[in-house]
Parts: sequence; C-alpha cells; structure tokens
Amino acid sequence: GIILSGGPSFVNLPNSPMISQAIFNLGVPVLGICYGMQLMGKVLGGKVGQRKTKEFGIVTAGLKASPLFEKITGKQSVLMSHGDQVLKLPPGFINLASSIGVTNAAMSKNKLYAVQFHPEVVHTPSGKQILKNFLLDICKVKRLRGNFNYLKSRIQLIKETIGREKAICGLSGGIDSATAAALVTKAIDKNLRCVYIDTGLMRQGETKQIKRTFGRSLVVVKAADKFTGKLKGVEDPEKKRKIIGKLFIQLFEAEAKKWQAKFLVQGTIYPDVIESAKHSDSAQTIKTHHNVGGLPKKMKLKLIEPLKDMYKDEVRQLAQKLGLSKALINRQPFPGPGLAVRIRGEVTRIRLERLRQADEILQQEVKTIKLPPDHWQTFCVYLPVKTTGVKGDGRSFEDMIAIRSVTAVDTMTADWTRLPQSLLAKVSARIVSEVPGINRVVFDITTKPPATMEWE
Repeated sequence: GIILSGGPSFVNLPNSPMISQAIFNLGVPVLGICYGMQLMGKVLGGKVGQRKTKEFGIVTAGLKASPLFEKITGKQSVLMSHGDQVLKLPPGFINLASSIGVTNAAMSKNKLYAVQFHPEVVHTPSGKQILKNFLLDICKVKRLRGNFNYLKSRIQLIKETIGREKAICGLSGGIDSATAAALVTKAIDKNLRCVYIDTGLMRQGETKQIKRTFGRSLVVVKAADKFTGKLKGVEDPEKKRKIIGKLFIQLFEAEAKKWQAKFLVQGTIYPDVIESAKHSDSAQTIKTHHNVGGLPKKMKLKLIEPLKDMYKDEVRQLAQKLGLSKALINRQPFPGPGLAVRIRGEVTRIRLERLRQADEILQQEVKTIKLPPDHWQTFCVYLPVKTTGVKGDGRSFEDMIAIRSVTAVDTMTADWTRLPQSLLAKVSARIVSEVPGINRVVFDITTKPPATMEWE
C-alpha cells in the first residue's frame, strides 16, 4: 500500500509536489491524506480549489460506511488544516464524508481512498482505527511480533559512533536532554560531560532546581549577560532563535575544547525537526528550533541526537526504562530558547523579570487544581501591547500577560485546557496586583493548528 501525506503546498501552483498517474494504476491500495487527497483528486481528473470557508482545527465530520471507516461511521471529531479541498470528485469516485466547510471530506474508488482531515494525529480520536483499517484490512499487512530491543540497539549505535572519544551533552533540565544524557551515559559512561548554560532566560528558581537535580557533576556556564546582550533590539522570533542557537554552540564548543570532546549530544526530538523543516525539501518552516535550524552551518563538534526520530510521549517511555525520576518525566516542557520566545518583541531585563513573576503566580495557583491526564503545559506570555486600565482610581497604560494552557500527547496537535474560571480569575487578580507594569490578563483558547504551542 501507499500513503500520500499532507503538506503545505497547493496543487494548482507551479512547482508544487506532483505524482505520476501511474501510481494509481498499480493495483495496490493508496491512501491520500490532506494534500495527498488533493493530489489524487487533481491527477485523476477532479477539481481542486478553495472555498470561502476554510477549516483549521477540530471539526465534526460525518463518515459514511466503507472499508476505510469500518467500526467508526457517523459523526466523528477530526482535525482539519487546509486551504484547498476537492471541489469536484474525479470520475468514478464516491463521497465518503463531509463537514460544514468541506463537502468532500473523504472519497474512494476501488482501492483508492483519501481523506481531507488528518487521521495520524491524536486530535482525530478515530484516526488510529482508520489507519488500522487501511493497513490491516485494505492492504492486508501482517503484524510481526519480534524481540527487537530499541534501547539496546540505540546504545550500541552510539557506542559505534563515538567510540573512545569524549562528548559533552547540552543539558537544559528538561526530559529530552536528560533522556539523551542518560542514554549516551549508558553507551560511553564517564566519557560524557553534561553542560548547563545559564542563559538568564529561565523561569523563577529554575537554575537552582536544575543544579539540585543533576548534582555536582553538572558543569554550569553563566552566560546571562551574553544572551541578553546579543538579543538587544531583536524583535523577530526567527532571528531570536538563530542568535540563541549560535551562541549556545559557541559556548558548548568552548567547553568541549577544555575537555577535548569531539561530540555534542542534544535532546532534539522529531517535532523539532518537523517544525524546523529539516526532514524534507518540500516541508515548510513553522518555526526554527534553536537546536535544529538555529545551528550555525559550520560546527567544530559532531552532533549526536539519539532522540531525533521520537515524539515526546515516546521519549517519556524511554526515560522510564532508563530509570529517570517521575518528577523529571512528568515535568512541563520548556522551550530551549527559554523566556525569549515567551516575550513578544525585544527581550529586556524588565520584561524578563515581569514575566518570571507572572509565570510563578500562575504555577503556584495551577498546583491547587487537578489537571487533565493529557495536560501538557501551562505558562505565561509577555505582550508589550499597551492597554488602558484603572489602578488606584487613576489611569494606567501598561502591558499585557497572556495565559496559555494546552493538552497534547505528541505535540503535533494540541487543544486548549479548560481551566476553571475561578482559577483564571484568581491568577488575573494576582498578576495585575503583584506584577508592576501589567494591567490586563487574557486567556488563549486556540488549538494547534492553527496556532503553535508557543507564541513565537
């Protein structure tokens, strides 16, 4: 069987990825997803284009009886993210689904199937069943059950790559870099040294917590002045990430030189690679992750990224096998560039301090409630947008804080957390009362897509 994936292109534009019609004449099952459906529709004689209504996020679609939708017909929540759609079915195809904004949300003809929505993401709850139906029932794929040991094979690969050389690991205190460090330690033992860069862009008390967690063996490099200096006057998010990525590497290279290390271990995971558009020539950059697209072209160190083909939930499973603590495994993710990408616009010491204070208030109050099992993270964003308010019976003209809270499994999609109104009211009251320069608090209720987890 063949699966044609989604993508950011538009089939009617020049230089968009195309495919030979011969693919559809091979007699094997084909499943088109999003762009894959549009491609199938265009190549086989249908009409693809835009309607006034577009769908970005979770919508309800009615699925009709078919081998692809076995056991899941009727109304289903699905994740849509598209501009184009199949306006007219190719000859011989039948309609399998529709939503409010998409007449042809799925189609089929013989062994050819296509869906406009994304079954591969967790926010299409029936998606796994759809893929299972395609693979096992339509393609007749057989399950193979072996004794493949992922952990053992990955450790052996690291051993063969590094040999007897030394390596340093960029440790941020999060689950990704900690798991990468634990994995590489299994392979090369004392030849790995963990380095934490204190960027001055961390949350309240975070550097102290990281030192306590990882102990004396952790090398701490104080570089707050360097990071805030390099970021002075910079407002563009992509420039921020690239500046931070470059400075990180310069500091790691300096530490590696002291220890004569030739390798740099990073906790890069697959969503970092996808969003930085480093997995495909036709992919589109959503945002440059400092540890992927933010790296300088010329590096003195060789990269070791043992987790770069894994999603966050898989990393957590691996961390559990490696014996990492529950507190570390369940720790809220925090971006590598730190608070620099949670401040819209220029990063200044005043804005950093205000954001730390606001976020600390939020974290204190969130601990008082029970969060859903798939809660991912809750944090504050600093918005240098002046709004009019009233403080002490006088006019105030101050900045804004946004609260972002999301549920997710693999970070490729996310929904906003339904936080209690009483909690939001308390957090808002505390922030505008306790944090100077802030007179308004807003709550972000946007899913991913169309929004990303972070604001920058």
